[in-house]
This record gives sequence, structure tokens and C-alpha cells, in this order.
Amino acid sequence: MEASWGSVNAERGWYVSAQQPEEAEAEELSPLLSNELHRQRSPGVSFGLSVFNLMNAVMGSGILGLAFIMANTGILGFSFLLLTVALLASYSVHLLLSMCIQTAVTSYEDLGLFAFGLPGKVVVAGTIIIQNIGAMSSYLLIIKTEFPAAIAEFLTGDYSRYWYLDGQTLLIIICVGIVFPLALLPKIGFLGYTSSLSFFFMMFFALVVVIKKWSIPCPLTLNYIEKCFQISNATDDCKPKLFHFSKESAYALPTMAFSFLCHTSILPIYCELQSPSKKRMQNVTNTAIALSFLIYFISALFGYLTFYDKVESELLKGYSKYLPHDVVVMTVKLCILFAVLLTVPLIHFPARKAVMMMFFSNFPFSWIRHFLITLALNIIIVLLAIYVPDIRNVFGVVGASTSTCLIFIFPGLFYLKLSREDFLSWKKFGAFVLLIFGILVGNFSLALIIFDWINK
Repeated sequence: MEASWGSVNAERGWYVSAQQPEEAEAEELSPLLSNELHRQRSPGVSFGLSVFNLMNAVMGSGILGLAFIMANTGILGFSFLLLTVALLASYSVHLLLSMCIQTAVTSYEDLGLFAFGLPGKVVVAGTIIIQNIGAMSSYLLIIKTEFPAAIAEFLTGDYSRYWYLDGQTLLIIICVGIVFPLALLPKIGFLGYTSSLSFFFMMFFALVVVIKKWSIPCPLTLNYIEKCFQISNATDDCKPKLFHFSKESAYALPTMAFSFLCHTSILPIYCELQSPSKKRMQNVTNTAIALSFLIYFISALFGYLTFYDKVESELLKGYSKYLPHDVVVMTVKLCILFAVLLTVPLIHFPARKAVMMMFFSNFPFSWIRHFLITLALNIIIVLLAIYVPDIRNVFGVVGASTSTCLIFIFPGLFYLKLSREDFLSWKKFGAFVLLIFGILVGNFSLALIIFDWINK
């Protein structure tokens, strides 16, 4: 049945031919797609909550790694790269929505099916599963390493032997008590309220990073807990660099791609949007990416200007080292942990949907299957969070492989395949540039990361 998907849909009038581009670009949806969207959403998710949901899908653990990236690319180099990735991410969403209107499909996986048949669907679904598992495990890795430290800062004395300071124990309890129940919710729109809370936590984090810039002196000193010694006497360490390249710069574009990936959540959010249209969803996307860019840039800039070359690959570690028991830092650390925690259930939705479409697309919905797949995903991400040693590895490998595919390669490739516009048209040329950019960035970054591992 899947092999004949395209022909069946074409016979039923679901496919809007690119020979009629004005119809494909029209703001009104095709009647059957509109019916599908109305069937899936009831009563619908508002524009504001959709923005919060998408921002929650965009923002997560990536915000903690961008200051490290700025330290290894320089302020101007970082700004140019981050803006480029943000604009390309927004443009690739534009291509996805255009193809969604043309083909009347409501999932990333079905776009792969439409473009390249069953192999295309399997490749897209597999990429989404790997990407989202990597993202969720990176979030849980932060919880495992930072939550016990956050609790310990509120305590006095030696409590190291107690269970509530063991990262693995806390991780399992949190996943069972919070992540798993939220991930079982049937509709992604229900998480809009937790997503808005997560957004304000991220805003608070960026504000504290700005304020604490003036609380940590440079050259960096450790003058707490009966210690007082200077880490570095070099005043050059306190001068920001506009451009800087090192072997760690290989993690720059993969981490940025990882940080802006929201494409697996675009179509599920689109399906539940009130009064869905291409223009309305593009406005949701542009708003979410613009706000995310602003928060990313501010937190990265002031995080870098606080620690300079001593910035950690995970920004919170620096504040724990140089401002232990600071009430504001302890509070923001808890807020970030909750924000990261609330992102995990949201990413469960596209991951579980990809598993369903890969293995159970011809079966009706089953709560038992829904429960078991969610449980299996939870077990996998907990195991990865326990055994992965460094979050930078997740950012680098996942960002260079699956993130570049979902943001750059697949949207460009699918548009070139499905659109019948002239190749010299601006949109098709843009899709070609997006495809080439994704291939070059992904392969080059992954090669440099592997080379860095071998040298170490």
C-alpha cells in the first residue's frame, strides 16, 4: 500500500502539481489537507503556545555549549555562523511547509516517502529517531551531572554518600516520575504551558549570565572555600577575540545545527495550530527562531566574556567552580535543569511518531503500543545519559550527522525531487545551496571530530 502512496494521492487530488505553483504557494490549504489538520487538532493550539512549543523544541542543552563555541570561533566568527545557521534553518522550514502544501502530507517521514518511496521514509524516520534520542540523552546528561551538584550547594557538611546526591539515582527517579508521564500525553499541544515555563527559565538564565559577568573577576581567581589563588596571570586571557580557530572549532557548526533543530516538531505543531496556513506556521517558526537566536547569542556572548578561554564545554560548570553557593546561580541552575527537563517530553513526540511510522504505520492506534514505545525510548536515553562521558561528544556527532540531514540535506533534496519548477528558479537554487551546504558541513565537521578523538 505504501509503494502506491504517491499515485493514490495523485488520483485523489491530494498532490498539487508544481505546474501550478501559484496554487502550491496559496495561503489556503487544499481541502483534504485542511480536513486532515482539523481532524488532528481539537480545538487547536493558539499562535502563542505554538511559538512556545517550537521554542522549547529549538532551545535546550545547546544553550549551555554555545559560549564554549564562541571561545573557539571568536565573537564575530560566532555571530556570522550562528546567524547563517538560524537563517538557513528558517529557510529549510519554508521549504518543508511548501512541500507539505504541495503533497498534503503532515509528517516529515511521509515527505521522504513521497520523494523516494519506502526507502526515503525509512531513512527519514531512522534519522529522526537517532537525532531525538541523542538530544534527549544530552538533556538527561545535564540533569545527571548538574542536579546533584545543585542540591549539594544547598547543603552543608558531607552528604556525598546519600542517594539524593547520586546522579544516576536522581536521573532514574526523574525519568519515572516526570518525563515518562508527560511523554505519554496524546497531544503535543498539551505541553504548551510547560513549554512557556521553560521559555521563561531560559530567559532568566540569559539574564543571570549577563549580570554575573561583573561578579567573576578576570584573571579568574578561586577565592572561596578557604582558597585564594589565581588561575592565570596573563592579561591577554581577558581580551575577547573577534576571530579564533582551533581544533575545537570543528564542533561549532554541528553544535549550532543541533541547537536550532526543530524540524521534527514543525509538522506535528502545524497539525494542531489554530487556523493552520503556511504563512501562519512560517510566522510561528520565524518568531521562535528569532527569539531563540537572541537568547542564544546573549548567553553565549556574556558567558564567553565572563570566562574567556577558560569557559567550560558546559557553561554551568564554570559558575559552580567560581561562584559556589551563590544564591542566584543556584536558582538559575535549578531553572535551567527544569527547562531542560521539560524539553525531553516534547522531543518524545516526534521520536515516538517516527518509530510508529517505521514499524506500525498500517496498524490502528493502540495505547499499549504507545506505552511500550515510550517506555523503550525512556530506557534507551537513560542508558545513554549514564554512559556518555562528555556532552560535547553528543553535540558534535549528532549535530554533524543527523542534525545537518534534518535541517539542510533532506529539505533541500526533497524540494529538488518534488518540485517541477525550473532549476534556475530562486527556490530551487536555494534548495540546492542548502543541500550542498549540509553535505559539506556534515562531512567536514564529522571528519574533524573523529580526527580529534583519534589524536586524544
